[in-house]
Amino acid sequence: MCELLAMSANVPTDIVFSFTGLAERGGVTGPHVDGWGITFYEGKGSRTFKDATPSSQSHVAQLIKSYPIKSEVVVSHIRQANRGCVSLENTHPFTRELWGRYWTYAHNGQLSDYQQKFAVKRYQPVGDTDSEQAFCWILEKVVERFGDEAPADLLPVYRFIATLADEIRALGVFNMILSDGEHLMSYCSNNLCHITRRAPFGKAKLIDTDVVIDFDKETTPNDIVTVIATRPLTDNEDWYILKPGEWKLFARGEIVLSQETDD
Repeated sequence: MCELLAMSANVPTDIVFSFTGLAERGGVTGPHVDGWGITFYEGKGSRTFKDATPSSQSHVAQLIKSYPIKSEVVVSHIRQANRGCVSLENTHPFTRELWGRYWTYAHNGQLSDYQQKFAVKRYQPVGDTDSEQAFCWILEKVVERFGDEAPADLLPVYRFIATLADEIRALGVFNMILSDGEHLMSYCSNNLCHITRRAPFGKAKLIDTDVVIDFDKETTPNDIVTVIATRPLTDNEDWYILKPGEWKLFARGEIVLSQETDD
């Protein structure tokens, strides 16, 4: 299986600390050696870095760990291939344009008997993974439901996407991160967690490598930063573990919609 990492913050924030821990799982403390990728949003724009080599060995990953790119929304993924060969086109995150926004998606899991269900016309996969095909199908269904013009409120769109994710989960393991650059959605099939850091800030210690950070020295009292990961990245903080089928939507570090609010 792969591993996911994402961030939603109310101020431009770097993800160097969390990514440093995740990158170790790409060949040192974990078996996810089949590529990695990360997308940073900056306004309506985004920049994506990908590499088909293990994140623990990648020179591009070393750049990310040493260069604090600040963003309010980040989506990252390290891959352990099961569907599709090891190649750049099969490396997450995947991005498509919808309603004048870049939508970015990453998936952890494996699906079966999906080819007929994911038949699409408008959004075509470039690679040959079940993950990308699921992403294209989600966007296709969103356009079918809401049309070619963006609705004034995207919350109903994400409620609908949650129902689509439920359908996909019936085909196998489907842990998903999805963002339009403003909102960040996490959907849990079996492994996903998050932590929201806000004042008073303290120290955090990575599980996968001997790195400690004092967030009190790196933040302001008004900062709110939520980090989502497949498994907790630190061993001295309380991470919220999502339940199977549970989903949450974040904006500027805060939960704005969740399964509980729709129940």
